[in-house]
Amino acid sequence: MAIQCSGAVGECIGSGGHEAHATASESTSASASASTSASASASGTSPPARLVPLLALACGSSVATVYFAQPLLVTLGERFALGSGLLGAIVTVTQLGYAAGLLTLVPLGDLLDHRRLVTGQLGLLALALLAAGLAPGVAALLGALAVVGLLAVVAQTMVAAAAALTPPARRGRAVGTVTGGIVTGILLARAAAGVLADLAGWRAVYLASAGVTAVLALLLRRVLPSGSRSAGVREESYGRLVASTVTLFVRHPLLRIRGALALLVFAAFSTLWSGMAQPLSGPPWSLSHAAIGAFGLAGAAGAVAAGVAGRWNDRGLAQRTTGVGLALLAFSWLPIALTRQSLWALAIGAVLLDFAVQAVHVTNQTLIHAVRPDAGSRIIGGYMVFYSAGSSLGALGSSLAYATAGWPAVTALGTSFSLAALLLWATTRRMGPAAR
Repeated sequence: MAIQCSGAVGECIGSGGHEAHATASESTSASASASTSASASASGTSPPARLVPLLALACGSSVATVYFAQPLLVTLGERFALGSGLLGAIVTVTQLGYAAGLLTLVPLGDLLDHRRLVTGQLGLLALALLAAGLAPGVAALLGALAVVGLLAVVAQTMVAAAAALTPPARRGRAVGTVTGGIVTGILLARAAAGVLADLAGWRAVYLASAGVTAVLALLLRRVLPSGSRSAGVREESYGRLVASTVTLFVRHPLLRIRGALALLVFAAFSTLWSGMAQPLSGPPWSLSHAAIGAFGLAGAAGAVAAGVAGRWNDRGLAQRTTGVGLALLAFSWLPIALTRQSLWALAIGAVLLDFAVQAVHVTNQTLIHAVRPDAGSRIIGGYMVFYSAGSSLGALGSSLAYATAGWPAVTALGTSFSLAALLLWATTRRMGPAAR
């Protein structure tokens, strides 16, 4: 049986879809480095040292656009006459656009030049944000937000680019750094959206983001290596490239398992952050946009978790990281359930939840990229479809649960998603690459 090794996670993956733990040998590392740094060598030069930090910044800014609406849901509902049960639709339509982009745009990272693809999508994202900020009615707003979600997948293209341009021995750290930027962007998105909405109205949030996105597109155009792309797919047609994303997940059980974990984990994540605005904006707290958005900063531990998980993965502790993260995720709902009694309890729960989610997320991405490094963009894109589906499910479910039975129902929903993820991991972990 042919064996493909990845030094990034310390594992070998068989062509039949069965994974086994690899020994740390020099020949394994050399083989993996040769197969996964093809895109970096395509341009004949090493990527600039500042590339990964700038990609982290751009990823954070891009993915933040998906989360701007969360602290503004009550205001947007009042402005566009949406009932409390429909507020989740604002987040859901963005996530549906995101899912579409993951299937149709992210695979292009394995076919096209990273520099042109990333900067082009960022430019179009800036225009979509401008349209959202100027939307005259609910139809125009939802349409613009769907396009924002579609183009925000450039963040995943940049994650795949960072992984492809980094040697296997440091890939976990690179993915952790870029994902840490995404986490920071999500956190700052809520805080910044709240402050700007209080100072200049909700439209200023999207208009300011359009300007920042345009500037980042120009900066990345100067830094990204020209001609960098994945090896072995240049002659592949776009249709076959997209179809191969599905084929990859059919052939490799690890991709399906990690995708299902992402769906459940981010359903729990979205249940909290999409449902939080309603109890905090009403009695007994009656918080402002800025105060609600500032709660996102309580989850800053998520950015720390991304870096820590990346280092643990490089040491071959992927399954342990996953198990601890999922157990912590389930436990986080105990303090979150006390939101109506204590804001400190909510803050503690948010810290635990974000830490757990990002630890599992980084572990997932590091493991799945090692399955087929030459198809990194397609694998990351397919995996993030599960992420987007979970986020949509959590957003819509939390608004319906709150409209039906208040915060206790939201807490029960998030706990259910978390326990389901823990159960899935416990029953499938021996099928994963950490099986001895």
